Amino acid sequence: MMLILRSILFTVIMFISIVPLTILVIILRPFGHKTSYNTALVWPRFITWACKILCRLDYSIEGEENIPEKNCVVFIKHSSAYETIAQLILFPRQTWVLKRELMWAPFLGWALACLYPIAINRNARRIAIAQVIEQGKNRLAKGLWVMIFPEGTRMRAGGTRRYGVSGTLLAQEANTVILPVAHNAGDFWPRRGWRKHPGTIRFVIGPPIDPAGREAREVNEEIQSWIETKIAELRN
Repeated sequence: MMLILRSILFTVIMFISIVPLTILVIILRPFGHKTSYNTALVWPRFITWACKILCRLDYSIEGEENIPEKNCVVFIKHSSAYETIAQLILFPRQTWVLKRELMWAPFLGWALACLYPIAINRNARRIAIAQVIEQGKNRLAKGLWVMIFPEGTRMRAGGTRRYGVSGTLLAQEANTVILPVAHNAGDFWPRRGWRKHPGTIRFVIGPPIDPAGREAREVNEEIQSWIETKIAELRN
């Protein structure tokens, strides 16, 4: 019963807190992207703290030594809402490849528009790939890390499907590496559930993978093998 009550309280706080913070991000946009972005960081820090206090759900990070000094493309597993929040804390100033429908959401979408997202139409595959490459190169040139959910959607815990090639093609075009990130957030915060189970979510950052001169699918298979194998280890 306490688990349910804590989860409900946390969820209410999470959604209510979005509105004032997004308004502040929008108001501060004329002062530059960095100002808006740093303001936006208040929310994930508050939410992960509230999750720890109310739901007894915390996180740990392994493999921080694998993070390169220069910004790059990051492939992170998408199986929960938690990693979409925590990734802002795990990595420096970043942008995200996300579905364009998020941009239509009141407040949240307006604030996202201030933060240089790469908002794609997932039904227009070829156009989306070209957009990720073009806009991704622009964001990397600005010093941002480009965060990608390689399966293109949120997967159930333990599930997977073929990784998309847009992130790999971007890394090749931009002459940068891909950083794989595995985690077990879906076991504690299910993708279609509002209950948050107590415990510690483990984020594991793998060694950077250089895709230069390689076939994109081959690179993806290597990355997917590493991420999914690591997640299987985390779930045992």
